[in-house]
Amino acid sequence: MIKPSRLYPGDKITALSLSWGGAGEIPHRYQQGVKHIKENFNLEVVPAKNALRSAEWLYNNPKARAEDWMEALLDPSVKAIFTNIGGEDSIRILPYIDLNIIKNNPKIFLGFSDTTVSHFCNFKAGVVSFYGPSVLANFAESGGMHDYQIKDIQKFLFSEKPPGEIRPSNSWTSEFKSWEDENNLTIPREMQASTGWRFLQGTGIATGQLLGGCFEVMDWLRGTDFFPVIADWEGKILFLETSEEKPNPSYFKYTLRAFAAMGIFKKIKGLIFGRPYDNQYANEYDTLLVQIISEEEGLSELPIISGMDFGHTCPVFTLPIGVEAKMDMIQKKFSIIEAGVL
Repeated sequence: MIKPSRLYPGDKITALSLSWGGAGEIPHRYQQGVKHIKENFNLEVVPAKNALRSAEWLYNNPKARAEDWMEALLDPSVKAIFTNIGGEDSIRILPYIDLNIIKNNPKIFLGFSDTTVSHFCNFKAGVVSFYGPSVLANFAESGGMHDYQIKDIQKFLFSEKPPGEIRPSNSWTSEFKSWEDENNLTIPREMQASTGWRFLQGTGIATGQLLGGCFEVMDWLRGTDFFPVIADWEGKILFLETSEEKPNPSYFKYTLRAFAAMGIFKKIKGLIFGRPYDNQYANEYDTLLVQIISEEEGLSELPIISGMDFGHTCPVFTLPIGVEAKMDMIQKKFSIIEAGVL
């Protein structure tokens, strides 16, 4: 995998809207994200040409969204690309993606949720990308960014040293406060005490490159040329997380069985699962992971950790796709043992 260059204070980044046009619809939320990025990391944020257009315009112009991404990659003054937010139709940009441009211009690419589509484009091009915060979500957090989040970005994007052990956040939130109400920008969300991560099964140590994304978006991508082929899953640590749609446990079960039928679970070295939105269905998801992987697939020793701090709750740690991680089921630890940047 090709690694992008690390960030330095003063670098310019492009803010990109590849799916929903939330940055244009809720400008005060976008500006808060830009403000926090400047204050905490001293980065210059420049929106892509179409990034602040309306949601309707962006919906009607998937080619323009893809072109914004390609132009940011080709601009030598841009050092990284931060996505503004996810959505539901990044998949419509796929016909307009040039994998050679991604491969020949490796840059930090950061985002989550529907941005899974773009991460799989990066993976297909052989470039490390970063599953983590977006401008309108974690960066624009009401009342200010969490310290856990700030330290995460500094560790993953500003240093060529391996991040090392990742510890759980002491608290988390997915409380809904309307982004449309500008008054909510200064009101911190209510935090929940963390009960730690859950080590569901496995007794040894597993290492492998990280690969995964948003559970539902991966389901949408199955059967396309951009979904990893079965050989790509060999030796990987699969990460999964569910969206704010809080998929029903039945849907979760059926899709897990589809992944099993594809042979994915028999290829991977381990699986990590993000805390669900509102922590809803956490117990049901855990039960189904063990049922399908251990009981139905016979993989009772495959390491599984759930309830982890990535995905749709806040704050999160970043997952560099294509980079080595370690699951230590003996000492109950998770580490990222390779840097994602140069």
